[in-house]
Amino acid sequence: MYGLHQGVHHFNSFDGVQSLPLLLGQANIHTGIIGKKHVGPGSVYPFDFAYTEENNSVLQVGRNITRIKLLVRKFFQTHKDEALERRQKQEENKEDRDKIKDEERPFFLYVAFHDTHRCGHSQPQYGAFCEKFGNGEMGMGRIPDWTPEYYTPEQVKVPPFVPDTPVARADLAAQYTTVSRLDQGIGLVLQELRDAGYENDTLVIYSSDNGIPFPNGRTNLYRSGTAEPMLVSSPEHRERWGDTSQAFVSLLDITPTILDWFSVPYPSYSLPGSPRGPVHLTGRSLLPALVTEPSSWYTVYSSQSLHEVTMYYPTRSVQQGAYHLLHNLHYRMPFPIDQDLFVSPTFQDLLNRTRLSQPTHWFKSLQQYYYRARWELYDTRADPLETRNLASDPSLSAVLESLRQSLQKWQWETADPWVCGPDYVLEDKLEPHCRPLYNGL
Repeated sequence: MYGLHQGVHHFNSFDGVQSLPLLLGQANIHTGIIGKKHVGPGSVYPFDFAYTEENNSVLQVGRNITRIKLLVRKFFQTHKDEALERRQKQEENKEDRDKIKDEERPFFLYVAFHDTHRCGHSQPQYGAFCEKFGNGEMGMGRIPDWTPEYYTPEQVKVPPFVPDTPVARADLAAQYTTVSRLDQGIGLVLQELRDAGYENDTLVIYSSDNGIPFPNGRTNLYRSGTAEPMLVSSPEHRERWGDTSQAFVSLLDITPTILDWFSVPYPSYSLPGSPRGPVHLTGRSLLPALVTEPSSWYTVYSSQSLHEVTMYYPTRSVQQGAYHLLHNLHYRMPFPIDQDLFVSPTFQDLLNRTRLSQPTHWFKSLQQYYYRARWELYDTRADPLETRNLASDPSLSAVLESLRQSLQKWQWETADPWVCGPDYVLEDKLEPHCRPLYNGL
């Protein structure tokens, strides 16, 4: 997971990274982004068409679904206008007819809704999730294409990793309202795709960036923090339309999938100062899974070092079949809490209940949440909530060691600077590369 890009957090990719929009632009593919960008530098992530928080209000380009609809329409119109201009140029320069293609060039449009993120820290006047933004009430403005849907605390289904309290239920109900805005917004985007005539030749991918912003969710590498929707629809792969796959996939697979769709190869290059050789993608194209169910996609890796700049808590994990292993490198530190979760009604209620020694109606204590073991091993089939750490179970020592080796191998392959921590230091010019610190860990 990337850290935050905006403000003091200033998380950026290396200047030499060959990003997806950069590679697509070099391949003469028209690129566009609408909504939340949250990544930099701009030279690494260039888009031909861009309406993001960098040049607009994130509320308007990320939550105002009417504005988003019109921007999608504008992107398709500029795409068609460009093709018309090319055809007119052909007619004016008949001698160059063979040099200028007659058809529209391919396009890639990234629509990044800001729903269902919290906004109680940044725009509290609109509610904990900006659920009031554009609902037509006094001072809230009105989004013409949105019909707000409201839920009572009693109606919501509380995820098992969230405290089941009246406060948390009301918090979830507010998020449900923004889910309805997101859902209606996606419908508007897909309708624009149909109206523009691209429905039958466009690959559509829908996913999210992390788990929900509740305790044990976002910023955690537990399944409750990394489990995300992944829907892929291809007009050229109808064999499995409507099917559900059991394959393990991740956001690392999106770039390889899109490059595969456009038949764009990933270049061979190295980052300055990297001792690990050429950069390579560790994800895989999902297109084969649209034809037949993969038989060996049962391993997925994840990493997290920080969210806000003050939230340093490096964790690495591997999920292989039923078993999930997490390595908390700085396990003697308390797990950090981000600002918008801290001010949320759910977390404040959890804090107050803990402070007053009242029942929290949560599946773990706040102390257990803050302070974690260095190694956490869970059997997610028998224990989907990941409550029983099996790392010290002698009967699973072989499983633990196999997963540790698999995780470390992936860290070496991805040039992870944390590969030796926390009890060793990485020294690339020495053999072995991991040198002991004798720090008692």
